[in-house]
Amino acid sequence: MREEKLLLPPWLHKPLRGGTIQTEKAVRQCGLCTVCEEALCPNLSECYQEKRAAFLLLGPLCTRACAFCSVGFSPCPPSPDAGEPSRVAACCAELALRHAVLTMVTRDDLADGGALHLANTVCAVRQMVPEVTVEVLTSDFAGSSSAVDIILREKPEVFAHNLETVRSLSPKVRSLATYDGSLSLLRSIKEKEPGQVTKSSLMVGLGESVVEVQEALLDLKRAGVDCVTIGQYLQPTSKQVAVKEWIHPDLFCRYEMYGKELGIQEVIAAPFVRSSYKARPLKRASETQRLPNEVKNCDPSR
Repeated sequence: MREEKLLLPPWLHKPLRGGTIQTEKAVRQCGLCTVCEEALCPNLSECYQEKRAAFLLLGPLCTRACAFCSVGFSPCPPSPDAGEPSRVAACCAELALRHAVLTMVTRDDLADGGALHLANTVCAVRQMVPEVTVEVLTSDFAGSSSAVDIILREKPEVFAHNLETVRSLSPKVRSLATYDGSLSLLRSIKEKEPGQVTKSSLMVGLGESVVEVQEALLDLKRAGVDCVTIGQYLQPTSKQVAVKEWIHPDLFCRYEMYGKELGIQEVIAAPFVRSSYKARPLKRASETQRLPNEVKNCDPSR
């Protein structure tokens, strides 16, 4: 029996924006991929209009096929493009980025999981745009401690790795990556570099309970994570796992308050929030009370 698709609630209707041509042109001319496009992010037009993009390194093909993700799959993608780091740097300069988000596909086919390529990109961006701050959003590197060390040597302002979902749902929606493995990676970053800012993200609406989300937040706190983002899962295409529930804005507020009560330094929770959406160094978080175009308070009628 075919699963009935849920209709979007009012708070998930987002108007399209124009003015994205300059960002699209810069990305195309530099021959780059963005997670904004490959993952069919609902914030793409808004971010591109504001000359922001999250660069997707190592090509558009991932060696894992997670049930929630629309990024392409291949067990043997092409070798890393040695020219990509310099092109990413050139694009950052063209867009005059002040904070660059560098994410990656998972590359289990590479000995270091692509860590050196990501580190080289961080280095290239800083050389071309010295004033930029850098956020890396990495895979789990199949549990490789040495791969984490390669990234840490570049001292990114933010080191992010997404837990994605609650413990019970992780085996159903993630491919090979595990809940405990992700927590272990995040914990190891703090053990190696206590001053390194770490970040993680959760999707909700996949069938998790409130208690499970609270448990995930507690686990992230115990792993020393400084910043957590929580957003509504939106099914990218019919090939991905279906949405089970639309989470009301009030509940996002509850999650945000709960995370802050646990002592997590920054928790941003709202329907359209994504790991790299309006990303910024944690020290600047106090400048923005809540992201534009998100619910302003816990009363959706106001």
